[in-house]
Amino acid sequence: MGKDHELLQAVKTEDLLTVQKLLQRPRPGKAKLLGSAKKVNINFQDTDGFSALHHAALNGNLELISLLLESQAAVDIRDQKGMRPLHYAAWQGKAEPMKMLLKSGSSVNGQSDEGQIPLHLAAQHGHYDVSEMLLQHQSNPCIMDNAGKTPLDLACEFGRVGVVQLLLSSNMCAALLEPKPGDSTDPNGTSPLHLAAKNGHIDIIRLLIQAGIDINRQTKAGTALHEAALCGKTEAVRLLLDVTVRNTYSQTALDIVYQFTATQASREIKQLLRDASASLQVRAVKDYCNNYDLTSLNIKAGDVITVMTLWDRNKSTSLSSTP
Repeated sequence: MGKDHELLQAVKTEDLLTVQKLLQRPRPGKAKLLGSAKKVNINFQDTDGFSALHHAALNGNLELISLLLESQAAVDIRDQKGMRPLHYAAWQGKAEPMKMLLKSGSSVNGQSDEGQIPLHLAAQHGHYDVSEMLLQHQSNPCIMDNAGKTPLDLACEFGRVGVVQLLLSSNMCAALLEPKPGDSTDPNGTSPLHLAAKNGHIDIIRLLIQAGIDINRQTKAGTALHEAALCGKTEAVRLLLDVTVRNTYSQTALDIVYQFTATQASREIKQLLRDASASLQVRAVKDYCNNYDLTSLNIKAGDVITVMTLWDRNKSTSLSSTP
């Protein structure tokens, strides 16, 4: 085994003494005696592109990280997946190694081959302290990965309540709550609310609604209610209920439940949607007044309005026309 491989193995197994020995610079007199003795390549990479610093960051070993950085290890060296040591420290949720790598100038917004920055990994795995540190170092929470997901999307998808709260407190995340052009036609289109709804993360749904996300924001799959109904998330359906909204295929949430699901949860959801369809009440979020249409309703913010469904209107019409 050559010295380069030996260094990788020593760091991987956290053998500090061997690493120190391999990185030790020989005294000038000894260097002459050694002649052409090969110096260890601190940035040597294995077949996966892993360097000694990648291994040290993954293990979270502060002594090894410090020693490697002092020996001029490349802080932003990329492996075969385009992942830097900072990505692995974020994935593991190691705050002190993160701090050390950031202090050495690691790129906080450097993307992997999958388009992920370290904040994506910290958010997905619920590492609050690391996510906060990355934001403090100007990590951009609006960066999307190759799947079109931001760190907020991943935190919502995986139910990381604390990280969602943290990200929502960032002014930069306000734009992520707004509909995007092409939402309703993009086959991969999604939103933080859709991801939370399809996974049944009630606390996160509440946080997003409180933050002002549009509950009826449409993707090609429909609204968050459509997603919750399809995935059998009864409590999410209860929270998101607006049964009249249709998706791109003109399906209501009830249509989707009838077409695609047959579980006990879906039976409960069917009943919820049928009950809601009978008499839908909504609360106005802003004032509305139309002085040009005498038949229109004048509404104050906070007013509760009962909305007749198409079935109600048809029933009412047929009753009124009965002799």
